[in-house]
Amino acid sequence: MGRSCSRTGCRQIATKTLTYIYADSVAVLGPLATFAEPHAYDLCEVHSVRMSVPRGWTVIKQEPEADHVGPSSDDLMAIADAIREAGTAPVTREENDVVVRQPIQQDLGRRGHLRAIPN
Repeated sequence: MGRSCSRTGCRQIATKTLTYIYADSVAVLGPLATFAEPHAYDLCEVHSVRMSVPRGWTVIKQEPEADHVGPSSDDLMAIADAIREAGTAPVTREENDVVVRQPIQQDLGRRGHLRAIPN
């Protein structure tokens, strides 16, 4: 179950997110945001087509690329970097209210279902 449209009385599922940049008099209509934000409006397909902005404002409509499915190479590299960083962080545990830091393991190899690959 997705988020519903922000328009009063509309019970349709939201498909787009509308945000405003007041300083530049710009309204941005793009794909549905990953989470609800307090200063953004989630709109259904009907209301996103019929939306209007004040006179003199610019509307930017961001359409997702039709041939692009799944994460981009930048997304995959960010995930790999986060995993690599988490794997090199020192592990701590508490024994009798004393924090003991484990040494960082530099060896590479198979650990469970993950495999570390050197740069």
